Amino acid sequence: MRKNVNWICIVGFFLLPAIGHAANPGILAFSSSPGENGATDYNLSLKILAAMTALTLLPALLMTLTSFTRVIIVLAILRQAIGMPNIPTNQILIGLSLLITLFIMSPVFKKVNDDAIQPYLNEQISEKIAIDHAILPFKQFMLKQTREDDLGMFLKMSGNEQITNPHETPLPVLMTAFVTSELKTAFQIGFMLFIPFLIIDLVVASVLMSMGMMMLSPLVISLPFKIMLFVLVNGWILVIGTLSSSFAL
Repeated sequence: MRKNVNWICIVGFFLLPAIGHAANPGILAFSSSPGENGATDYNLSLKILAAMTALTLLPALLMTLTSFTRVIIVLAILRQAIGMPNIPTNQILIGLSLLITLFIMSPVFKKVNDDAIQPYLNEQISEKIAIDHAILPFKQFMLKQTREDDLGMFLKMSGNEQITNPHETPLPVLMTAFVTSELKTAFQIGFMLFIPFLIIDLVVASVLMSMGMMMLSPLVISLPFKIMLFVLVNGWILVIGTLSSSFAL
C-alpha cells in the first residue's frame, strides 16, 4: 500500500505542471485566420516551426532537387580514376560540388526569387501561392534532366499512368525519377573519365611485365603520369565545363 502511495505522489508531481498549464493557457501553439481568396493564414509561431523543420530537410532537398547528385558522383569517380581516393579530401570535394551546383542552378534560384520570394516578402501573394511558384522552376529543371523511360516507370508504379502532361507529374514521383536519371548520367560521364587513366595503367603494366618487374605495383609508376596528364590537359576546367554544359537549362 505504501508503494502505491509513493507512485501516486510521483505521478502527481509530474502532472502538476501540465494541470497548471491547462488551467492557465498561455500563447496558443496553433491559430489561423481566413485570408484572401479563401486562403488560410497561420500564426507566426507555426511559420517558424515549419521553417525550422524545412531546414532539417535541406540536405535531402539539395540532393533531390538540384544538380548536386550528378556533380558529386562524377568528381568522386574522377578522384578514384586518378588513383587518389582521399585527395582531394571529402570536405574539398563537397565544397567544390556546392559551388558548381550554385553556378548551374543560378537561373532556377533567380526565377524562384523573382516569382515567389520577393512577391511574398512584399505581401503580394499568400504562402500557398508562393510555395507553388517556388516549386515550378525546380519541376521544369528536373523534367529537362529526367529520362522519359524513368519517368514513365515511376508514374506506372505510382498508379498515375493517366497523366499525359509531364508538368502534371506529382513532385515525389518526379523527384524519384530525376534522381534515378542523374545516377545513370553520372555513371556514364564517370565511365568516359576512366578510359584515359585506364589506358595509362595498362601501358605501365605492360612495360613493367616486359621488363620483368612483376613485383612492382603498376599504380606506383602510373600515378605520377596520370597526374601529369590531368594537369597538362587542364583537367579540372574540362571536367567542370563538361558537367555544367551537360545540364539542359
